[in-house]
Amino acid sequence: MTDSSPTDFIRTQVAEQLAAGKYSHVQTRFPPEPNGYLHIGHAFAINLDFTIADENDGQCNLRFDDTNPVKEEQAFVDGIIFDINWLGFEPDNVFYASDYFDQLYDWAIKLIEQGDAYVDDLTQEEMRDYRGTLTEPGRNSPYRDRSIMENLDLFERMKNGEFAEGTHTLRAKIDMASPNINLRDPVMYRILKVHHQRTENKWCIYPMYDWAHGQSDSIEKVTHSFCSLEYVIHRPLYNWFVEKLGIFAPTQIEFARISLRNTIMSKRNLKKLVDEGMVAGWDDPRMPTLAGMRRRGYTPESIRDFCNSITPSSSNHEMMIEYQQLEYYVRNHLNAVTPRAMAVLDPLKVVVTNYPEGQIEMVELPNYPQDRSRTESRQVPFGRELYIEREDFAEVPPNRWKRMSPGYEIRLLGAYFVTTQDVIKDADGNVTEIHVTLDPETQGGAAPDKRRPKGTIHWVEATTAIPATVNLYDMLFSAELPGDRTGDFMDDVNPDSLTTQSVLVEPALAKTSVGDKFQFMRNAYFTVDATDPLTFNRIVTLRDSFKPK
Repeated sequence: MTDSSPTDFIRTQVAEQLAAGKYSHVQTRFPPEPNGYLHIGHAFAINLDFTIADENDGQCNLRFDDTNPVKEEQAFVDGIIFDINWLGFEPDNVFYASDYFDQLYDWAIKLIEQGDAYVDDLTQEEMRDYRGTLTEPGRNSPYRDRSIMENLDLFERMKNGEFAEGTHTLRAKIDMASPNINLRDPVMYRILKVHHQRTENKWCIYPMYDWAHGQSDSIEKVTHSFCSLEYVIHRPLYNWFVEKLGIFAPTQIEFARISLRNTIMSKRNLKKLVDEGMVAGWDDPRMPTLAGMRRRGYTPESIRDFCNSITPSSSNHEMMIEYQQLEYYVRNHLNAVTPRAMAVLDPLKVVVTNYPEGQIEMVELPNYPQDRSRTESRQVPFGRELYIEREDFAEVPPNRWKRMSPGYEIRLLGAYFVTTQDVIKDADGNVTEIHVTLDPETQGGAAPDKRRPKGTIHWVEATTAIPATVNLYDMLFSAELPGDRTGDFMDDVNPDSLTTQSVLVEPALAKTSVGDKFQFMRNAYFTVDATDPLTFNRIVTLRDSFKPK
């Protein structure tokens, strides 16, 4: 067991139940429906399920809630498994609700035989009318008092495919006057004559979520079923089914969902972004999906750190998290593990006039200057013609300017001290070229007299620099709460969330692989998105004012 004391209401409840002997161990599960890709909100739930199990030497299952074959695909199953493994978690078991279809059917028959379920002929519209409202009780279906034998016969005929979709349902017989609408004879089974990805055409009736979920938990001996707060009103039904069947009783504990500002979490809305071409796909780096964040360059370690920084809440309100909090943990991890590289995003040519034409020397630079325990280095070519960032030159320097300017001596990182002598401009007065001279006594970037230059800037050698493309990403939505102003989140899509730029990078970056990550010195963190042509995605900028609370 990990050495940890309860730190939130969930862990406290788990600890109390173990201490009281209600359970002898901890068994959790993560139960996604395979109808889409996981996003950062799911990552929070995954982290909670797996870490609490691990803290108590327990187990965590992955169980796919594959009860609606109309919307489910194998591609989503594969993507979910990949995402969970990428996050660093390994389920103890992988199950499917469809594994339990036979048992669920047998238990449904048991409820019918007990007089606790019946077959209803009401249409969906009629059922909605009979259900009542939040302030008015519902009315009993005219088919509620069918005999047990008639219900058994009709239910079997439903299973055998004798009825059309929408003509019959199996409902639990609870209380149509209950103030909790979920207890007003909820539907347990509906007819769907569709192919299922795992059971194929064996079934034409499929269990509803509320019927399959709790019983699947019980079959797997799940001790603690963690779910979001919208399921609080479902808990009495969850417990009712378990009690009526007399089976193992898990404990359902609800917590507030998390959401990020300037983004959306709804699968339906994310799908709309994809379908309408607002993003390039589910793995677009602007998407809050784990696939998108992975392609953006976010690391699983940083996402886990982010999730661990959030204390689960029992508040009735969704926890709204600043996006910068996620970026803080991404930046913090990348700073520790990424090698440095030189890249110039907005090139300005520099000619070292007292350096021999055609001569190239190699400058040795550390790959991990932030970590003195790592000694890896690389050779970077230096020559007469270089490129620097245009923003690193000012013809008229502002106060405290510590970059290149006429008469200023600055350090070219790892190479020489240079002093600007001349500024070349075009007919419109734009600076096109800088002429500098170097001090040969400062080779390696240090002066024998220990004098200090105005500043240090990075550079690339002109003849060996590799052209590349960078994708610069910003928030996908310009509003903190997309759609809050107009009611349509699409109105707040940021038209400038992606800009593309041609850049020059040091030649060592020609030998990279997709997914490799670097800190482009004094610029930002980038990851390789493609190698032909060489393309980088900006992961996150170097600094932000956000500090975690």
